Amino acid sequence: MKKLVTVLTLLMSMLVGITASGQNSRQEFTDSLVKDQNIIMFGSKQSVSADSIRSIVESFYYDQFRHFQDPAAPYFMFMSRDANLAMGIGGMVRMRGYYDWGGSVNNPAFTPANIPTSDNPLTSRLLGTTPSGTCLFFRVIGRNPKVGTYQLYIEANFQGYGGRDFHLKKAYAIINDWTIGYAPSTFSDEAAMPPVIDAGGPAMKMSNTNVLVRYMHQFHNGFVVAGSVETPSMTVQNDADGATAARNLFLPNVAAFVQYQWSKNEHVRLAAIGRSLPYRDMLTATNRNPLGWGLQLSSVFSPIRPLTIYATVNGGRSYSNFGGNNLLGNYDLISDPERQGCLETVPGFGYVLGVQYNFNPKLFICTSFSQGRNLTSTVKAEGSDYKYGFASQTNLVWNLTQRIQAGAEFSIGKRQNFDGTHGWSRRIGLMAGFSF
Repeated sequence: MKKLVTVLTLLMSMLVGITASGQNSRQEFTDSLVKDQNIIMFGSKQSVSADSIRSIVESFYYDQFRHFQDPAAPYFMFMSRDANLAMGIGGMVRMRGYYDWGGSVNNPAFTPANIPTSDNPLTSRLLGTTPSGTCLFFRVIGRNPKVGTYQLYIEANFQGYGGRDFHLKKAYAIINDWTIGYAPSTFSDEAAMPPVIDAGGPAMKMSNTNVLVRYMHQFHNGFVVAGSVETPSMTVQNDADGATAARNLFLPNVAAFVQYQWSKNEHVRLAAIGRSLPYRDMLTATNRNPLGWGLQLSSVFSPIRPLTIYATVNGGRSYSNFGGNNLLGNYDLISDPERQGCLETVPGFGYVLGVQYNFNPKLFICTSFSQGRNLTSTVKAEGSDYKYGFASQTNLVWNLTQRIQAGAEFSIGKRQNFDGTHGWSRRIGLMAGFSF
């Protein structure tokens, strides 16, 4: 009996040790990134605490809208000797290779909407490479007695045509609780998206970037609230008989969220968005302005120590053009075959679920499942229209150093149309990334 107790005690001790290590793996890796800086001080000599330096460097990583694929802070940073100003220019070189079979997605991004629904021997297999995701950025973080805290950020990457065109990805300024510029939408929750090394990400991720004005405030009890007005956009299904016409957009999108976080890397968030979608009924010479809206519940948390759970569920009407597969179609307003001269919003639903297991701070495996659905009735939808798409990714990611990352991933996806036709595709992808 004593031997059994001894063995059980040892096993419990080992389990506690393993899980304790796993729980802090993501935090430990972030801490190692914060420390992996070469700080170049400038200005007159002045004593400054290590905590002040650390707090300003941490601002690069503890961001409500930071995604797994975002680059690390610059290795070389210029900082004033009073630690009230930091400036860095950095970037990432990222290369991906992929092989599709059983139906190919002719795109570096593995998106179910692009999966062919008919067999074609010309496109059954595909080998591709892309530097998309390679980026350069510039960031300034500072504190001023009159202005308060502020940030300036500009990022451009190679993710345009063919994955090689250089284009602006983000450009914004943050002054205390206010954000102004080209930034991730308040409706998105990048931190709750599971790590995916493919350029496309999950099937129903909400990750749009807009010119916006946002107010976001964090309370001491762990609550965060945010609201924004954002530049609108709209895609309307073509009307062959000329019975309807899209009008100019004249009202901003309005988005908001409330969040509760119990640690730097764990939170639950409820977000909402409202959109004005104006068009004109040409038959009755009437202007119409239907409302698109969406709700999203998202969370990232660690239920047991080695695991991290990522979960997002969203739904609404004509909200999904904010991200996911429906970006690839004109699904904001569609023709109503039962009412000539009328367009209607599109109901939709989506989810993303991911589970990550950290073997240690530098090595993890992650599996994710995602689906987006067009809930238009079969009477009103065309047979070739996208009904739903499913995707699953399983990857192994190894951070060889704080600045060098490699990964391998298996993806499988399906596209289903309203007429029942469907197609599957499979992909093996490899990635190598180097931050500087």
